[in-house]
Amino acid sequence: MGIDPARLDGPIVGIASTWTGTMPCNLNQRDLSDSAAHAIHAAGGVPLPFNTIAVSDNQSQGTPGMRASLISREVIADSIELMVHAHDFDAVVCLVGCDKTVPAALMALARVDKPAVVLYGGPMRAGRWRGSDVTIQHVWEAVGAVECGVAPREELDELESRACPGPGACAGHFTANTMAVALECLGIAVVGDGLIAAGAAAEKAAAAERAGRLAVSVAADGPTARTFLDRRALRNAMAGVAATGGSSNALLHLLAIAHDAGVRLTLNDLVALAARTPVIASLAPSGAWLAEDFHRKGGTAAVCAELIRAGHLDGAAPTVQGGTLAQVTAEAPVPDGEVVFTAAQPFKPSGQLFVLRGNLAPDGAVVKLAGTERTRQTGPARVFDSEEACAEAVRSGQVRPGAVLVIRYEGPAGGPGMREMLSVTSSVVGAGLGESVALVTDGRFSGATRGLMVGHVAPEAARGGPLAALRDGDTVTIDMDAGTLDVALTDDDLAERLAAWTPPAPRYDFGVFARYRACVGSASEGAVLKA
Repeated sequence: MGIDPARLDGPIVGIASTWTGTMPCNLNQRDLSDSAAHAIHAAGGVPLPFNTIAVSDNQSQGTPGMRASLISREVIADSIELMVHAHDFDAVVCLVGCDKTVPAALMALARVDKPAVVLYGGPMRAGRWRGSDVTIQHVWEAVGAVECGVAPREELDELESRACPGPGACAGHFTANTMAVALECLGIAVVGDGLIAAGAAAEKAAAAERAGRLAVSVAADGPTARTFLDRRALRNAMAGVAATGGSSNALLHLLAIAHDAGVRLTLNDLVALAARTPVIASLAPSGAWLAEDFHRKGGTAAVCAELIRAGHLDGAAPTVQGGTLAQVTAEAPVPDGEVVFTAAQPFKPSGQLFVLRGNLAPDGAVVKLAGTERTRQTGPARVFDSEEACAEAVRSGQVRPGAVLVIRYEGPAGGPGMREMLSVTSSVVGAGLGESVALVTDGRFSGATRGLMVGHVAPEAARGGPLAALRDGDTVTIDMDAGTLDVALTDDDLAERLAAWTPPAPRYDFGVFARYRACVGSASEGAVLKA
């Protein structure tokens, strides 16, 4: 292996990479692993790189492959946990990128509790098309427009060829970049390094070198991972997510991380915190700007500093780079009033993440209010037993304004895998129904989704939740102000229907999908596997 035995008394540092050649999101991680390894070696340590899997949420959207995405979070976490146990590393560097790799790495680190540094591989730079910045969100909405016959295919082909110009995770503030902000708010990553664009190869390599040197320095007696995954840190992460208008998937992932770190944290805790945190960054899809713009204006450091000044984030929390969050962000740029705002004059008064409860969601449902000002809708249900069935109805013009689309049997167990619904929500927007149609599902949504979309409905339909009792034409009401999701049926009506309900046959009866279906818990608790 080329390792000098005389060096083995130094720190042994595992480098967990989530590189894959199947997508641009994590494509730079071999190079980042090499840079981290070089720095570890130069600092007196022995680098031992290894790899995990990663699933592209974008490429699997609207296909059966999306069922693998959330399941991959558990596989990635398990693989890192197993490697750390097997090889007893003194410290770990985790290189992460596309959506599930960030929470997966944190879940593994929570379990093994070794000294660790996490580096996000970086966002993709924006594409340029017809004089405007574009991202994969524009592509998906253009797909919906073509499917509904309101835009030509040639226009989509041109946009598609320009939207994703290089390596990195999605350029908007979707799930991956949301979790990159959470990483730095936790203190387990060097503040400012994550949102360096993946395409800025030299700058990103320098960040990987910093992570490698830092891992060596903390290996002997530095703080272990759970130092940065306690209740205070997780609440800081939630504040960062809320303040930047982040993805609803962050709720799912922070709950899962808390579970593996042994921290008592509930969905209500997180959403209550979001409700009192102002949105101080105007980032797509809720705002105007992209990750590279955000980074130029100070990024996570600027947001943390402003939240600390306003009392919305605990600046006394430690960071792996040394010092507190307040100390390491003290020199951050002040809000520019265009990309980053002050807490006193925010972009929006409070976080756009909400929990709804009612007779359709006794254990809760999640809404991220993005790209719409609607806070209430009552309409007839159009009920579908799969994402594909709903998408076909939208694309064929069978959905009328005012409808409440319901997609069930797509929850953690029912899917299995709790697919994202970006394909169908983009079709709704592309068909011109974005401001008149709402959607309710026990599945989940991409961070790029916009509109009045309610996900994570619990209990899920496949396990006898109330969505299983719905029929076409039932009157469903979504009321954000009241915090409710209800159908105009009595408890007796619902009980009678559920008593006659027969669960659908499972989509998989062997292998990883069947095992996941049997073991996964509720979305309201992070969709973690039960021992």
